[in-house]
Formats: sequence, C-alpha cells, structure tokens
Amino acid sequence: MEITGEYRLEEPRDDVWARLFDPDVLRRCIPGCKELTQTAENSFDAKVVLKIGPISATFAATVEICDIAAPESCRIIGKGNGGIAGFAKGDCVVRLAQDGDATLLTYSADADIGGKIAALGSRLVQATSKKLADQFFLSFSSRED
Repeated sequence: MEITGEYRLEEPRDDVWARLFDPDVLRRCIPGCKELTQTAENSFDAKVVLKIGPISATFAATVEICDIAAPESCRIIGKGNGGIAGFAKGDCVVRLAQDGDATLLTYSADADIGGKIAALGSRLVQATSKKLADQFFLSFSSRED
C-alpha cells in the first residue's frame, strides 16, 4: 500500500529539518502517541493507540531514521505490533525543498499490514493512513513547540 503527500510549511527548511528529529515535537504530533522514547541518536520506541474502523489497539512501535542527507531528505523505517489486532510496518522517504521563505515537504511511504486490521480492506486502511498523516502534519505545522 503506497501513501504519498505534500505539505507547505511556512518556515525555513533548516527549522523543519530540526523539528523532524525532536522527540517532543514528534510525541505531540503523532496521532494517538502515548509514549515516545529516544533509544539512539536516530531511533525511537513508541506506544501508539490507533482506531482503524471497528478495531482499536495499542501498538508497540520502533522507528529508525536513516539515509540522512541533511537538510534535504531522510528515510524513516517503522514497525509496530498491535497484538491480536495485527502488525504494521513501513518505509517512508521524506524530502524537504526550500520554497522562498517556506518549505515544501513531500513524502512517499510504502506500508504493509497483517492480522485483523488487514481484514478490514485496503480502502479503509489506506484512507485511515492518509487521515493520520494529515493529522500529523497539521499538528507539525501548527508550531506549538
């Protein structure tokens, strides 16, 4: 399942880049995030509560940021286990381009799911994934940090 998006953020690219690696910003912006712990310079463990259709679950997740080309791009690899609800894993490339005084952020993610959430159907899961990404970037762009 592929998910893509583009967002214009009204701040310089270097500022956006720094915030992408800030655990406090990420904790605030990730929908359903209950815990986020930095385990290494570019690695995090998280507990996230998600509702996809009729299924609610707490996912224990790990996230690693790699292939870093500051401040232009990086790759984010994540996997989460929601117990009986199933699992999710994904790979996302994030690119930042300066656009005047603003930054154009684009992403392309490929996700794989299994378990009960996979039985919900790809349309529902893809729509929910896109909605969660939009919630993340809306919070990220609000600059409450």
